[in-house]
Amino acid sequence: MNEAESIKSEIFSLVEKYTKLAHTQKEFVPGQSAVPVSGKVFDHKELQYIVDSALDGWFTTGRFNTEFEKKLASYVGVNKVLTVNSGSSANLLAVSALSDASWGAKAIQPGDEFITTPVSFPTTINPFLLYGLKPVFVDIDPSTLNLDVVKTIQMVNQDQSIKAIIPVHFAGQPVDICELKNGLNRSLIIIEDAAHALGTTYNGKKTGNHFPFTVFSFQAIKHLTTIDGGALQIQDKELYEKGKLIRWFGLDKKLTRLENDIQIQGYKYHMNNVNATIGLVQLETIEELLQKYRTIGKYLDSKLNGLPGIETVVHYPNSESSYWLYTLKVDRRDKFIKMMADNGFMASEIHKRNDFHSYLNDHPAEMPNLDKFYSRLVHIPCGWWVTLEDCDNMIELIKKGW
Repeated sequence: MNEAESIKSEIFSLVEKYTKLAHTQKEFVPGQSAVPVSGKVFDHKELQYIVDSALDGWFTTGRFNTEFEKKLASYVGVNKVLTVNSGSSANLLAVSALSDASWGAKAIQPGDEFITTPVSFPTTINPFLLYGLKPVFVDIDPSTLNLDVVKTIQMVNQDQSIKAIIPVHFAGQPVDICELKNGLNRSLIIIEDAAHALGTTYNGKKTGNHFPFTVFSFQAIKHLTTIDGGALQIQDKELYEKGKLIRWFGLDKKLTRLENDIQIQGYKYHMNNVNATIGLVQLETIEELLQKYRTIGKYLDSKLNGLPGIETVVHYPNSESSYWLYTLKVDRRDKFIKMMADNGFMASEIHKRNDFHSYLNDHPAEMPNLDKFYSRLVHIPCGWWVTLEDCDNMIELIKKGW
């Protein structure tokens, strides 16, 4: 080991010591400490990787990102993925590639319509609005809270102006993929939003294997975080290559600046090395982490199902949710949230439905199922930080009523 490597090793050791001193999880005090709805996993390994990338002196995209893409693709079970700086950018990258004129009649055009659910964050919709597409909101399946696949199929098969579907695997629960794929009578663009669903499986295959495009988010509190970041899975090789160009200003990195002739409009969507290093560490334990979410989620399912005043979400027998969020339908939601908070458990409303935002007032739709349940939807703690004892305490509180 030369002197530089010896110093680096010493720095890594100091980072570990610092992390244990500065970021050790505080002792849980019953009656005082709160159990949060969501959380993140972060320890000295992530910080050591960040320092390693900094010592490289190469902060933009580079060797760490290349390695992260390879290992992420391997985990998902696909050939290649494109990492980007956010899940929103992954959506933008997909739309940019699909709107390129080289696709001729297949390219998406301003005025084309796309179907999606209102139960999602606006970033599911905004990239498509930017390119002039019009959202068509479809009601939810009340048992799963996901996009109503039957209604979606009916609308697509009857309306040729619908060019794309953006199904969202809400809270980690997959949509009914087989029914959606088998029920359509024509081909159209499907971009699955798996921001909540890394590691979610359907018929034994992870999200990322079922549709031509899959969007992942690695925002700070997701199962796998790069602090900020995302990825796009593209099955089509030609579109994948276009995506690589669009992600980096339209430039081909294999060519010199003078050799480059930009033929497709590009942007700066790439993931940098620092973010990628965190993803590499997180991938090492992602299955272990997911199993913790699933253990807690399934335990809550088994104990809460059938209790008065609440309804649990139904899971397809051929699927495995990531349980990124644990969602209930509860009576008297405000009182339920207060009761939980008074006893040290955070519970939160679902975010505002997309069709209620003022900037989307021009796209009204009838949502009888969502209208019925929206005021009842709530998330309760479920994740690696929740113990079975915490679950039992929550269950007993819920049994007592509110």
